[in-house]
Amino acid sequence: MNENELAIVKIISSSGENKAKAFEALKCVKTKEFNKARELIKESRHLDLEAHNMQTQWIQQEMSQEGESVVGMLMVHAQDHYMTSQLARDLIEELVEVFDHLFSKVNDTLN
Repeated sequence: MNENELAIVKIISSSGENKAKAFEALKCVKTKEFNKARELIKESRHLDLEAHNMQTQWIQQEMSQEGESVVGMLMVHAQDHYMTSQLARDLIEELVEVFDHLFSKVNDTLN
């Protein structure tokens, strides 16, 4: 595996971990563990930043090269993972807040 392929695989790996943490946070919503869910979202965001930094380095490197850019299927795959992990995390983060708010209102009403 060459250096470029290794960098792309790192984007895929960080993105996969990012999405896994986000879905783990969603499971915490079912058990009403909202603080744990927020911590998992924080970890997810950290992993997203890792993928973003690798992506930025890739883009900068590509821009500094002369000639035509070649984007292979591995990079397309990496971008797909990166974008879907961001979308999943953002949506799950909102769901954590919505359900926390709803459960708080229900508890306030019952007490």
